[in-house]
Amino acid sequence: MLDPRLFRTELDFVTTQLQRRNFAFDASAYEALESQRRAIQMKTQELQNERNSRSKAIGLAKSKGENVDGLMAQVQHLVDGLKTAETALADIQGAMAALMEGIPNILDEFVPDGKDEESNLEISRWGELPKFDFTPKDHVDLGTTKGMEFELGVKIAGSRFVVLNGPLARLQRAIIQLMLDTHTSEHGYSETYVPFLVNAESLYGTGQLPKFAADLFKAQDEPPLYLIPTAEVPVTNIVRDTIIDAKELPLKFVCHSPCFRSEAGAYGRDVRGMIRQHQFEKVEIVQIVKPEDSVQAHEELTQHAENILKKLNLPYRKMLLCAGDTGFSSNKTYDLEVWLPGQGAYREISSCSNFKDFQARRLQARWRNPETGKPELVHTLNGSGLAAGRTLIAVMENYQDAEGRIHIPEALLPYMGGLTVIG
Repeated sequence: MLDPRLFRTELDFVTTQLQRRNFAFDASAYEALESQRRAIQMKTQELQNERNSRSKAIGLAKSKGENVDGLMAQVQHLVDGLKTAETALADIQGAMAALMEGIPNILDEFVPDGKDEESNLEISRWGELPKFDFTPKDHVDLGTTKGMEFELGVKIAGSRFVVLNGPLARLQRAIIQLMLDTHTSEHGYSETYVPFLVNAESLYGTGQLPKFAADLFKAQDEPPLYLIPTAEVPVTNIVRDTIIDAKELPLKFVCHSPCFRSEAGAYGRDVRGMIRQHQFEKVEIVQIVKPEDSVQAHEELTQHAENILKKLNLPYRKMLLCAGDTGFSSNKTYDLEVWLPGQGAYREISSCSNFKDFQARRLQARWRNPETGKPELVHTLNGSGLAAGRTLIAVMENYQDAEGRIHIPEALLPYMGGLTVIG
């Protein structure tokens, strides 16, 4: 959530910035609400002051033995008027809160303009694309003879589910283990295990609710509980409603979890294979930092995700998302896109975002600034380090041979129990 003071002091700036996202912000409607709020708040304060003044007059009159019936009637009239004004103020504040909840984050000045992914800016590429003397297969054709069963997933649950058996299941587990070991031993993250069900407050804190309710799987109505769309939600909520000592920052968490997404807006997209599933595995990296450190932390967190791709020798490119493709809560996002020979294309495998204080304001996640002694909002960041299922796909397609076998990358051999080839 954006700072309400920004709207009161720099409304033109906010309007212009939101236009970059193609977000239709009605500044005149906001100004009308704000004008009503100020008027009602002023009236409420005046009534409160008048009530307090009359109450003191009653006390003084009583001490002198005077009749206070008239004053009591006046105070009661003020109390009734105050209740009406306070109700009106609560209503207008609720309307403004609902408006603010639906407004996305302000974008970083370096985020390029653009409406969709076609305008994303390529920052760099790493690795050489594999050269095959045969037509490479995609992961579906490679996997169906090796324990990747989509029809069984449909039988058990429905479309966009898969069952992995034998060496492929172990290969995904090896990928996850490599990620966790790298992020904890080399990048300084603390591993955490969190609930896979979260309440509405947690989803509100990270920005999934109320705007993206359709993308969630709701498991229970009362009290509301949801399956997590990403470990970002429970992990970031570790610091909800807390004041962190400056000496504890930065906080760096890594978490492996399943993720559950309805993919409500992806009808007809990536229906083949494991690219877009309702359930998938992911290793998430999260940082909680001082505001002055978040820009550098964003670069480092992205490098941490890149290091996994480098360990696996998977070619990838780093993209800076344009204004129209940047997520609701994000100030700036890098996407890492891995090369998939079976598709002949780069596909997203990680998104690394700096949210500045947008999530922290919703979470009331703060740190105590030793220079002022006062609590201030932290900055939050997260990224996939990486999406395990898509990493599995990338390994399968980049390490295939002409016979359809899959060779195990060197970095994963210690986790495969002596298995070097799946075929």
